[in-house]
Amino acid sequence: MPVFSLEPSHTAWCAELRELAVRRLRPLAEKAEPGRVNRPLVAALGELGLTGRLFTAGALELCLMRESLAYGCTEAETALALQGLGAHPVAAFGTAAQRDRVLPGVTAGSAVAAFALSEPDAGSDAAALALHAERDGAAGWRLTGEKRWISNAPEADHYTVFARTGEGAGARGITAFTVPADRPGLTGEPLEMLSPHPIGALVFDGVQVTGDDVLGEPGGGFRVAMHTLNLFRPSVGAFAVGMAQAALDATLAHTAARPAFGGVLKDLQTVAHQVAEMATRTEAARLLVYAAAAAYDTGAPEVRTRSAMAKLLATETAQDVVDTAVQLHGARALHRGHLLEHLYREVRAPRIYEGASEVQRAIIAKGLYEPYGKEGGA
Repeated sequence: MPVFSLEPSHTAWCAELRELAVRRLRPLAEKAEPGRVNRPLVAALGELGLTGRLFTAGALELCLMRESLAYGCTEAETALALQGLGAHPVAAFGTAAQRDRVLPGVTAGSAVAAFALSEPDAGSDAAALALHAERDGAAGWRLTGEKRWISNAPEADHYTVFARTGEGAGARGITAFTVPADRPGLTGEPLEMLSPHPIGALVFDGVQVTGDDVLGEPGGGFRVAMHTLNLFRPSVGAFAVGMAQAALDATLAHTAARPAFGGVLKDLQTVAHQVAEMATRTEAARLLVYAAAAAYDTGAPEVRTRSAMAKLLATETAQDVVDTAVQLHGARALHRGHLLEHLYREVRAPRIYEGASEVQRAIIAKGLYEPYGKEGGA
């Protein structure tokens, strides 16, 4: 299949997901309490089989799911993505016992997962983690420290937690664990954030974990984290593209009908050119996202660089497209409950989480210069 074409089955599936998002999922989202896990929405994602597809889908299919859901219901998209982010390390690196413990509930939508990487002083610099795992006998550790800005915290049922176990400095000393939320010593609190989905802080007060909780190998946690992020970064871009497309379509409808200066807004050249720019940039971002996903699925080289490019372009583009859409709609777009007011709040966070835009530029530059070596030679 050529990189930039979609099979008719994919196109039909995307249309079905958009319709499901509006008809079935958006009503559940509208009943939610901001900042809380929407368990009826999570359950619906499970009943529809979407959560289960997270663990069988390739990167392209994941992107199509996230883009389509984001177009019709950003809350459903985010709930699905957080389930994937929190449980993918278990699916990819867990033992059979760990997968049996976590994945059935997450797949069914009866359990909520979370990815606990960020800390107060370690966000984009994941190798700077300070959550400490102190040896407690030959087979276990005790986790002490704090995680912060963790989506689905403190209400998740399972956490993928990254802690420093000391096998080496920097990234080499990090281990990934799967930790049930009811483990003694694990507490948390919600944080009031701009984004409507739940985000919180976690405190680990000597939380005991054993070798049965380790994902992958001790000291191999950074690989678990990067493997997960390389898969999900293009799909963050797909989330952004879905929001940009929703903003673009709303703008097309508005400018084609809104009376202005003896005609309608679209008749003004400055408006028409802005809309053309919005459409062109949205399509460019979409194609880069699909290309990065196809590269991941085919095992092409430079996946990390391509993923960073996709996330960077798509999230920055979506921010600009939504901002322009608000400007062209005027004051009505700022009214609480308007689609664009909602998108304006939603679109900001993806430029920060899973690696801020500045980090993506650093990853891209590193990949570009890699063939030249440390001394600058080819």
